Amino acid sequence: MNEALLQFVWQYSLYRLTGLQTAAGEPLTIIHCGRLNKDAGPDFLEGKVKIGNTTLVGNIELHIKSSDWLKHGHQNDAAYQNLILHVVFENDVKDAAANTPVLELKEHIPPHVFAHYSGLMQTVQKLPCAGQHQKVKDITKEAWLSRLLAERWEQKLADWNVLLENSAEDWRNLLYWRMAANFGFKTNATPFLMLAQSLPLNIPTRHKDNLTQLEALFFGQAGMLEDDFKDDYPRELQREYDYLRKKYQLKPIKQHLWKFLRMRPANFPTIRIAQFAALVHKSIHLFSQIIETHTVKEIEPLLDVKASSYWDTHFQFDVAQKQTSKKSLGASSVQNIIINTIAPIQFLYAARQDTHKLQERSLQLLEAVPAEKNNITRLWAENDWHAVNAAQSQALLQLYNNYCSEKRCLECSVGLNIIRSAS
Repeated sequence: MNEALLQFVWQYSLYRLTGLQTAAGEPLTIIHCGRLNKDAGPDFLEGKVKIGNTTLVGNIELHIKSSDWLKHGHQNDAAYQNLILHVVFENDVKDAAANTPVLELKEHIPPHVFAHYSGLMQTVQKLPCAGQHQKVKDITKEAWLSRLLAERWEQKLADWNVLLENSAEDWRNLLYWRMAANFGFKTNATPFLMLAQSLPLNIPTRHKDNLTQLEALFFGQAGMLEDDFKDDYPRELQREYDYLRKKYQLKPIKQHLWKFLRMRPANFPTIRIAQFAALVHKSIHLFSQIIETHTVKEIEPLLDVKASSYWDTHFQFDVAQKQTSKKSLGASSVQNIIINTIAPIQFLYAARQDTHKLQERSLQLLEAVPAEKNNITRLWAENDWHAVNAAQSQALLQLYNNYCSEKRCLECSVGLNIIRSAS
């Protein structure tokens, strides 16, 4: 027993509700356990109990042992002077809380609660509930996934709100920054965001009709035009960038920030930068178009871009390939951008505009995209929990990263159902 488990048992009534009595022998009925208090003061607020014929409303404190009351110095704290109940696992010291009624839970908690909790906490498997979550009803799991998706977006969009405030509420800037970070995907997201932030949107906007100048700006700001090149293409970009750099007083980021190792060549940052330049070249009013699109079929043409012809035979400057291939943004990359940029920015915009219909559409957009395939979703699939769309795969990522890996089973709906299950 620990305090987290005891609070969990009390909050979800995982004890026998009949036959309760205080340490003084008075019959006790729990009408309402109270509201969990995560701040200073008693553990549960606004509880309601009936002791004998008297109904009491107020705060409730929990301890493993009643002697903990004295160890924690509650006898000298005014915040604990007007409790209606002191709930303990073991009542080892009588009247430790002075005149506060005491309930000892030790004999009222079913053995399966301890057994299931120990099973979750002591397992060495990556998923504590592996082999057990199948017992939980689908409707419970689906509701929990919906809450997890909302939690994931709440965490992500908190950072986006900061970016939006830093850009003077300019939604085009926010989209520009987040789209750039997305083009870096997981490995190069940070340098890609740094690149976009080093190049104010109004500058590439002025040159959006000239793809060569756009490429010069992006490759130059990425720090990738500082070598001695053999090919005409990068040398032309150098000449353009030297002029534009002086004109706009630009300062590039460091080239060493970009990662190439252990990556598929098609995902090299050089290819992604060329594709991003092509997107800016193609898009005139991208933000308004994205806000007004609500289906995958409408979005796909907006992201149908490919790197310029030099990259048909190159993955890096001055390193030619024998095979020729168009470096288009693939279907999986488009889906990744929908999941991680377009749907969230639609949701955030709708929330700021208080447009619930658009919020629902952004969620529906995720439901129309196939589930992501990565190590975490494969782990869930191996344990018979299959994501059917991107909304569910995003929720399963949140579940694993924020709950399973930290064994926060007491805060998980699946964990709750497993622990309270008698089977």
